[in-house]
Amino acid sequence: MPQPPDPHAFSPDTAFTDVSHWHTDDAARDALALHLGEVCRHAGGLILQAVARGFNVYRKQDGSSYTDADVEAERYILQSLADYFPDVPVIAEEQSAARAEAGEAIGPASLPGAFFLVDPLDGTRDFANGGLEYTVNIAAIVDSVPVAGAVYAPASSTLWIGGTRAFAATTKPDAPADGIEWRSIHTRLAPEKGLTALASRRHGDGLTAAFLKKLPVAEHLSASSSVKFCVIAEGLADVYPRFGPTMEWDTAAGDAVLRAAGGLVTDETGAALTYGRTQDGYLNGPFIAWGDSRVKRQFFGDAA
Repeated sequence: MPQPPDPHAFSPDTAFTDVSHWHTDDAARDALALHLGEVCRHAGGLILQAVARGFNVYRKQDGSSYTDADVEAERYILQSLADYFPDVPVIAEEQSAARAEAGEAIGPASLPGAFFLVDPLDGTRDFANGGLEYTVNIAAIVDSVPVAGAVYAPASSTLWIGGTRAFAATTKPDAPADGIEWRSIHTRLAPEKGLTALASRRHGDGLTAAFLKKLPVAEHLSASSSVKFCVIAEGLADVYPRFGPTMEWDTAAGDAVLRAAGGLVTDETGAALTYGRTQDGYLNGPFIAWGDSRVKRQFFGDAA
């Protein structure tokens, strides 16, 4: 099994393992994002191994699916995070589902200020059907805010990370970390010709369609998984609304990357999306990912 990277490779000290630095130390946040990117990358390698040998698809009680690859990737991620952050709770999709099916709480009744959200294989349905846009998502949350995150798309070997800044790279799971060629990414200003809007490839709904009609949209694109957040972070699209149900682990890592790239994610009232809502079972309400904050302000008004 791949081993997590040595944190000393990213930072002259181990401040990034101390959660008290995650909100106050820019270098620690960026080092944490790099570390989460490496964990995502190695987990993505396990998923590709499952693709190569074949995998089983299973059905959860709620009707959603999971595969051997989901389980193996999550097991590795949980072990990796525990090795470096033993005191930081992790809320992970498959572990949470297993607890729910056993009649247990999917997480603690209340969370400390810092915790991780993990989706080991975002886009499982597409993955099981041979799709290529699935991702591995890990985010660090402090005081309800995603302060660092990583999204890795194994099929395209694309890695996005976000701490105080956002970066992307094309890198295979087994490539040496010191050979990665990072490129800085940033959201774009809204084009005068109109917005490029992203929508879920499989989860369209009437409320989302109605929302987009209120915006000056010139182009519609479809995509799966957290790739949508990252496309906006790279300045290739402008808005992604989702009014259907999602979980916090579906959005947190992409949210972290987008925020680091200059964008933002809000709820349907214009308030920033928050995380760690134990009272809601980590269920998100409607949200909108924005590339240009001016468009958000124009839509909701200056007070939002």
